[in-house]
Amino acid sequence: MMQEAYRKDGERVFGILQSRFAIVKGPARFWDKHVLHDIMFACIIMHNMIVEDECDDYENVVDSNPTPIPNVDMVYIIGGDDTMRGAVKIFDEICHRKLYIAVTEIPKTVDNDIGIIDRSFRFQTVVEIALQTINAAHVEAESAVNGIGLVKLMGRTTGHIALHATLSSRDVDCCLIPENEFYLEGKGGLFEFLGQPLKENGHAVVVVAEGAGQDMIPRSDAQKEDRDESGNPVFLDVGGWLKSELKQWWSRDHAGKLFTVKYIDPTYMIRAVPANAMDNWYCTLLAYSAIHGVMAGYTGFVSGPTNGNYAYIPVGEVAPAMNVVNTRDHKWAWVRSVNN
Repeated sequence: MMQEAYRKDGERVFGILQSRFAIVKGPARFWDKHVLHDIMFACIIMHNMIVEDECDDYENVVDSNPTPIPNVDMVYIIGGDDTMRGAVKIFDEICHRKLYIAVTEIPKTVDNDIGIIDRSFRFQTVVEIALQTINAAHVEAESAVNGIGLVKLMGRTTGHIALHATLSSRDVDCCLIPENEFYLEGKGGLFEFLGQPLKENGHAVVVVAEGAGQDMIPRSDAQKEDRDESGNPVFLDVGGWLKSELKQWWSRDHAGKLFTVKYIDPTYMIRAVPANAMDNWYCTLLAYSAIHGVMAGYTGFVSGPTNGNYAYIPVGEVAPAMNVVNTRDHKWAWVRSVNN
């Protein structure tokens, strides 16, 4: 029984690594036991760093293994803006202790909200899946009388996913993002705007980023103070709130007429899908760039393209920078033209 329990524990640990690092799913292709050992050891170190980063205890990240770590003199950190800030503190702690360990960050976030670099890994995959969700919402809305397809996409502080998916779809009537304020009632409000496509086409499609309209959603004092593990304010479900408000508006101003809202929230489906071909190619370039930078003697940097050119940027400069949607540039003008 004890041996069976240990075996189950081992399977659970290996399962966690498989779910987090795709390379562990098929490492046997390398066959060499030394290569297998290095792969598993590297994944265990990165997993420990991620777990420690979630606990916001950066000194213990450095202390989580004996120092100096035998045969380990470089650390690759993969993640988004929260992980980036953790990488800065890990790098500062390593410098403070004068350890000969190189640190580099590989930008991976679906929101594409990391500043300075052109885009982050996984963004193109997310836009592709978001487009499929919008297409499904369009079919549902078109199949109903006065139907509205409502899609909530990821994007706490930026609306890049919603913007690019809207441009890719051309079936979206209204795109709501955190960078652009909106209101419901009155002239120029959302209700008046949606009345036009409903009257002309009999249906409409609305895409909303999760961070849009958060200041309009009623919440209790406790909800206002609520924070997640990273210290960010906990957002309420803007999609569910919009669905309720749309139904109230229709029943008040168009009593007795048929009306349907089909609400789709593909958040976890989007997070879980494998990377597409373009993101796989992009990930390879980022990985090669990071490795070559470390081998060349650099440390404390982020590898990524800036204005189309791959560069090594100090992690301390990238961490506080935010890539927000510029509502005065050509992309947002394209969205407005597509949405009429």
